[in-house]
Amino acid sequence: MSELSELAQKLLGDGSVKVVIGYEEGPRGVRPVFVTDPAQAGKLIFDTRCVQNLAAYLNPRRQHVTKLGKAAVVVKGCDARAVAGLIRECQFKRDDVVIIAVRCGGVVRDPAKSPELSIETVADRCAGCEVREPKLFDHLIGTLPPRPPQSSQREDKIAELVAMTPAERWAFWSDHFERCIRCNACREVCPMCFCVQCTADKSRPQWIESSPTPQGNRAWQIMRILHQAGRCVDCLECERACPADIPLGLIAKYVAQAVERRFDYKTCDDPLIPAPMGSFSTDDEQEFIQ
Repeated sequence: MSELSELAQKLLGDGSVKVVIGYEEGPRGVRPVFVTDPAQAGKLIFDTRCVQNLAAYLNPRRQHVTKLGKAAVVVKGCDARAVAGLIRECQFKRDDVVIIAVRCGGVVRDPAKSPELSIETVADRCAGCEVREPKLFDHLIGTLPPRPPQSSQREDKIAELVAMTPAERWAFWSDHFERCIRCNACREVCPMCFCVQCTADKSRPQWIESSPTPQGNRAWQIMRILHQAGRCVDCLECERACPADIPLGLIAKYVAQAVERRFDYKTCDDPLIPAPMGSFSTDDEQEFIQ
């Protein structure tokens, strides 16, 4: 995308930013890249294979990135929600980052298989996407592609889970969580997991068993997803990164739907709109303490 390369070259050349976080063609497919030299801006690309949520690299605990200096970051709609979430939760100020928003027509589920969008290949995150043209940006580039093919696969599976008995759901998730190897890939790839020390790593006291036992795995996965209530941006990077193929997106989406029903709130790319878990309203029914 020449428009992206030219913009990155300009921003780096005039000193507006010190690094542009974007995508490049790597030896095994598209990967994140950190461009610090204007002469290297030509390597930047954007297409249906650009699945990574680059907002994760804005996390202030990633000191190897922050030490590069002020960053510009390439974002899709779901990525822009993450940037807004980090600003909302005071991880950095709005002026600390330059946001290059790209109009997005959807990404594929598995970039290694096919770059072509179809009902079979489209990523679950793209179903019902409402932010193909982000509102949070400093620069908006690209033309708006057609709406991606709409798959109801995840919604259908959630409906199946809701129809199960509690015992059946417990068995379903216990079976999946038993495969967890506690590699923390889900945590590391999530843009909203930014704690310097995770509760799961604390040993004095030890809140969660660190070894991959059924009990420890359940505690870890349930804690992580509850910490994302009202914060998850539905980028599904946790599910994509999981080497055990645990359907983390199902439970994340279900919790997001519960938050929407209860608080009439959906994660958005406006950092000025407070999240329900970080604000108080006198209209809160508080029926749970009655």
